[in-house]
Formats: sequence, structure tokens, C-alpha cells
Amino acid sequence: MSQSENKHSPTQVEELYAIVQGWVQGVGFRQFVVQQARALHLRGYTRNKSNGDVEVVAQGPRLALEQLLEHLRQGPSTADVRHVEAEWRTPGEAMSNFTIRW
Repeated sequence: MSQSENKHSPTQVEELYAIVQGWVQGVGFRQFVVQQARALHLRGYTRNKSNGDVEVVAQGPRLALEQLLEHLRQGPSTADVRHVEAEWRTPGEAMSNFTIRW
């Protein structure tokens, strides 16, 4: 296998797990995530955590996930994103679309 073959395939499904910290609840952040993720044809979910953070689990090609991560770092104009913790994982649960979970 060559070096280039060992890199991420553009069609290989990966999973991004992110925790978004800051002023991100009650400002339309989850709906913003859903809109961005669906525009990028990703699958997964977002939900509020009890500590005020927002959790995001997204599956799809690495390039699209990296674009979503940039959107998470910016957030909608109503939010104040202070920090995003991101972790790359092997997809676990198979998801069919991108939704808000409660």
C-alpha cells in the first residue's frame, strides 16, 4: 500500500464526536448544527448536555466532517463558542439522518 492509499479515503465514513462549550444553549445552536450537517450530507445528532454544553456526533467523509467542525467553532451569530473539543472515532451506531436528540 502506497503512502497516498494509506490516507483517508474521500468516501470512507468516519465519525466526529464534539463537545461545544460557551453560550450555546437557548440560542438556536442545535438547529444551526442540523442545518449545516444536512447541507454537508452528514448523519448523526446533536443534543444539549446538562452542564450547558452541546454534544455533536456526526458521520460521513472526513472532508465534510472537517467543514462541520469549522462551523461548530464559529456557531450562529446568536451563540458565543468558547471551545470545541473534537475527537475522531470509528463509527459506532449506524445513523440514517441528522437530528436533534433530547
